Amino acid sequence: GSKKKIVTMSSLQLLNPNSEIQKNVIALATNIRAAKSLQGVLRTNLGPRGTLKMLVSGSGDIKLTKDGNVLLHEMQIQHPTAILIARAATAQDDITGDGTTSNILIIGETLKQSEKYIAESVHPRILADGFELAKNKALEALDQVKLEKDVEDKELLMNVARTSLNTKLGSDLAEKLTDIVAESILTIKQPDKPIDLFMVEIQTMLHKSETDTMFVKGLVLDHGTRHPNMPKSCKNAYILTCNIGLEYEKSEVNAGTFYKSAKQRERMVMAERAITDERVLRIIELKKQVCKDGESFVVVNQNGIDPGSLDMFAKEGIMAMRRAKRRNMERLTLAAGGTAVNSVNALSPDVLGFAENVYEHVLGEDKYVFIEGVKNPNSCTILIKGPTVHSINQVKDAVRDGLRAVKNTIDDGCVIPGGGAFEVFAHNYLMKYKETVKGKSKLGIQAFADALLIIPKTLAKNSGFDQNDALIAIQEAQSDGIIAGLDLETGEPFDPDLEGVYDNYRVKRQQLHLSSILSSQLLLVDEIMAAGKSQAKQAMPMQ
Repeated sequence: GSKKKIVTMSSLQLLNPNSEIQKNVIALATNIRAAKSLQGVLRTNLGPRGTLKMLVSGSGDIKLTKDGNVLLHEMQIQHPTAILIARAATAQDDITGDGTTSNILIIGETLKQSEKYIAESVHPRILADGFELAKNKALEALDQVKLEKDVEDKELLMNVARTSLNTKLGSDLAEKLTDIVAESILTIKQPDKPIDLFMVEIQTMLHKSETDTMFVKGLVLDHGTRHPNMPKSCKNAYILTCNIGLEYEKSEVNAGTFYKSAKQRERMVMAERAITDERVLRIIELKKQVCKDGESFVVVNQNGIDPGSLDMFAKEGIMAMRRAKRRNMERLTLAAGGTAVNSVNALSPDVLGFAENVYEHVLGEDKYVFIEGVKNPNSCTILIKGPTVHSINQVKDAVRDGLRAVKNTIDDGCVIPGGGAFEVFAHNYLMKYKETVKGKSKLGIQAFADALLIIPKTLAKNSGFDQNDALIAIQEAQSDGIIAGLDLETGEPFDPDLEGVYDNYRVKRQQLHLSSILSSQLLLVDEIMAAGKSQAKQAMPMQ
């Protein structure tokens, strides 16, 4: 009897009796179940009419979100396969800033579609080959539906931003942010240079409500002046951006000094201060040289400014700020003009920037300095306001995605019609292509094509319409030659191009690549082993 037992044991169990193993059919079922359950969680979030999820962390913090990426980052997922799928989808977000929810839906649906073929004993490898063929064809379909547009056009950029923001926030707020996002990208865009999203400073204020979020063509610094007598607001200000040590520095050598008299000590102190004072006086001289009546002078220093120096500045009516962030120094010169100076020897009227209005705004303990009315800014600030921390975070995540969506559009130079239009188009395209393929691979193409339809179906379902009716209506409209999507207000087909509902080209492209690769990988797994070294004692739970 014992011999027989050894033969039926898996070879791995011979080597490690504590390991847990799932063989082919069960392993596959586990993977498919994981993908389906993850899909079940995110399914209701898709699209502008999707629902919210409330995440409560261990410490009781609440986060309300419908952004797939935030959910997958914050949720505690224990199943190994689900973690794998979640990571792939968050990679999608890191690269393109959008499309996480759709990605998970497509992966889950592809595996679900494959399940029925595998039950009829089609080998997974054949399906995987079909996926590969289908992906390449779907990418061709993507190139056919893309709309080449003038990406400098603010109207187009607002439509792209609106489509992205509507899936993350309520419509009133999305409408308000749409304009802000499009405006900030057009502000920082410089001809023939890649767009650097870091040049949009995102500042947050716990204040009023989310709809009071502002776009500041200039800069908002998150710290104020450091001296009570300094002017709190300056009109027509020259701005000196510098990184100069304006504080008394101890000598490098630790020397003990003995003084004969108090006078001598006095002279020593004066001499030590003289270096710093001389720097401050150089800046004050420059101020006197450039400022006429009604003009003022602002110093933003990356280094420290000690009380003595602050006092000298205050007497001259100069507004000085110390220890600014390095990124803000870059943004400041882009916003207000001028150049950043590292030593007092480089001071001249040419290095100064200019702003019409610089003022300090105090909220409770926090001080903010607004620099507004700058000439030709290439940097700007989005000031997000909200009553609670979690509402501010929700807006912040959405703005980040909105900015990415607009940037993608400018980089791609084209857009894709939204509202599920591309997915239905690709499905029809793949169906025609399937006829030309010989052999069993066509089953994989069928599975992949059917899986794409989950997007329009879910959009319809989340908006409260019958998914099959909606899908058939879109398909009929597309067979008449219109690339139609689903109007989520009415449940009828519509032309996304006329309504301005656009998706990003690179988001869809990335989605097709990721979902086909991941689905293939998961299908080809035929054995799951929990036999890592540390796992010997508590093997992985296998339900």
